[in-house]
Amino acid sequence: MNPYLLALLTAVAWGLGGYFEKKGLHLGNLPPQLGITIRTAVALVVLGAVSAPHWKEAAHAGPRALLYLVVGGGLVAGSLGMLCFYAALKGAPLSRVMPIAFTAPLFGTILALTFGGEPLTLKTLLGMLLTVGGIVLLTIG
Repeated sequence: MNPYLLALLTAVAWGLGGYFEKKGLHLGNLPPQLGITIRTAVALVVLGAVSAPHWKEAAHAGPRALLYLVVGGGLVAGSLGMLCFYAALKGAPLSRVMPIAFTAPLFGTILALTFGGEPLTLKTLLGMLLTVGGIVLLTIG
């Protein structure tokens, strides 16, 4: 499948998911930690089933690759990031939380430019500035 279509479907799924997650937290008067635990438990079941045919490949990946996934994906993005996102969802309007939370590509781009060897082009710089400008427009009172 086209990677750009997949990226767009990701944005749709995350946007829809954020809406329903906020609704569920407020309807049930649930703490953010419980919300993220429910989300993670469901995702673990679904993703565990989808990834089952590939589990043996982890043995060949090497410890460094797995460490990057555990620390970057599991601890930083999956735990710390999601705990912060759910706490923000519980305490502020979705229309302000989502644009700020979804500046993740900006930080990914900065890391790619700084450590990943990607070139800084005028197009990249303008995109970063437009991202920040858009976030400011969406979130200011």
